[in-house]
Amino acid sequence: MGNYINPGNSGFKRIINGDYVDKTGLIEIINARVDSPDGLVCVSRPRRFGKSYAADMLAAYYDCSCDSSPLFDHYNISASKDYGKYINCYNVIILDMAAIISEMKNQNILLEKLPLYISKKLLDELKEIWPSCREIDNLNSYLIEVVQNDNREFVFIIDEWDAVIREVNDTAAQEQYLNFLRSWFKNRNFTPKVVAAAYMTGILPIKKDGSQSAVSDFKEFTILNPGSFTEYTGFTEEEVRKLCNENNMDFNLMKKWYDGYYYEGVGSIYNPYSVMETVKSGAYESHWQKTSVAENLTTYINMDIDGLQTEVLKLMADEPVKVNTRGFMNDFETFNSKEDVMTLLIHLGYLAYDRSTGIVRIPNEEIRLEFHDILENSKYTRLAELVRTSEKLLSDTLAGNEEAVANAIERVRETNYAPQYYNDEQALRYVIKFAYIICVDRFLRIEELPSGRGLADVVFIPKKDTAYPAIIIELKWNKDKEEAVSQIDEKKYASVLDGYAGEVVKVGLSYDEKSKIHGCRIEKTMSK
Repeated sequence: MGNYINPGNSGFKRIINGDYVDKTGLIEIINARVDSPDGLVCVSRPRRFGKSYAADMLAAYYDCSCDSSPLFDHYNISASKDYGKYINCYNVIILDMAAIISEMKNQNILLEKLPLYISKKLLDELKEIWPSCREIDNLNSYLIEVVQNDNREFVFIIDEWDAVIREVNDTAAQEQYLNFLRSWFKNRNFTPKVVAAAYMTGILPIKKDGSQSAVSDFKEFTILNPGSFTEYTGFTEEEVRKLCNENNMDFNLMKKWYDGYYYEGVGSIYNPYSVMETVKSGAYESHWQKTSVAENLTTYINMDIDGLQTEVLKLMADEPVKVNTRGFMNDFETFNSKEDVMTLLIHLGYLAYDRSTGIVRIPNEEIRLEFHDILENSKYTRLAELVRTSEKLLSDTLAGNEEAVANAIERVRETNYAPQYYNDEQALRYVIKFAYIICVDRFLRIEELPSGRGLADVVFIPKKDTAYPAIIIELKWNKDKEEAVSQIDEKKYASVLDGYAGEVVKVGLSYDEKSKIHGCRIEKTMSK
């Protein structure tokens, strides 16, 4: 067994020794593509979505240097009609590009020498495993000779294929790397055929060369459209329910924290790393902060291309944002619009994308916390300005400073946080979302919450770990602010707070179209 060639099945053996969720059905999809025109596959998904697990699984299944039947016989793939046809029947080349780049950095080897570094490593192993061809010093020629002598083709598995695109800020080095990949896969129809199939995985889709893929003939399955790989993108809802039942976990909390990536025909897809970490620790919390990927969010929001920060604020206020993903060049440097940055955030896992509508949203509580950290620690002009206004607004609301609250609502409306037509209560509600945006991680905000005799417009219920009172806001258009706050009592809106014990701040907000003035009335009471 080698490091890169025929590594055996120890990696997959370690995986199934833990709480393994059966994803072996992925193998059946690849089996259907072996030795076919569709045999080159690139699957991209965010970090912590099981990419390396899939690579180790495929290596264990195809590697001819070991017997992996005892590992797979109890899993779903064993029921496939082609299970026995392909298991342990190929030579395997597996490359973890992130690990290779790290090796080179540790040895102070220039990253522009990456193709030479990989070629030498592979040639050294080839000569050790098949020494009869030692006089050949060209990697591709050696691979052809091995296939002729061994009568086995190669399955290529490249994990973190895009690490070079993400981490090497050198266009020439990136191009050399892409040329290196092309040299393996461009001549698949020649005799003898070296490549039986290839499985590449990374965060980004294959970098574009103009409008086309820079490595041709690969079929791509991205987080935007995973196709037949959708149920293997993460954990399905059924799988998460089963994990919760087996480990006495709260499924509703698991859904709140890690659900959100929804696909037609499959349903909800959960972040597998975060789910498993929660199963191990019992704590429903953000596991992203323990990785370097969270740092990227600050970087890209700071760009504020085309008013990106305003779009982020809309997302945090649960407003729909539509994104055109077609212009993204699949790299970390080429951003021509805010939509390019937001498309990258989809690929990084920060935004969920609805392919039918083109609308993005913050998927779950885990990711929302990452956005909240940006908001709370904002040093950026638009974000910081709104945060300061919102913080003061919340303080004035709790203190009962009615005039200050009305003035703050007006300032928010004037700074492009109002719809084009400011002409009804819905328009006022839209402004309220932004005005109180500082509340997003301190309160549970519910709009038009059913209550005793009607619908409360906006209710902020304090989270358990805060000392804030509850806030009920009633909105009126061309009506008196006194009427707004009186309606809270008349229709018993406070009944929505059953189970809550503490102070309730009742806020009546109004707007008069003729005078163009916002009004505010604030009263306080204790919940019963």
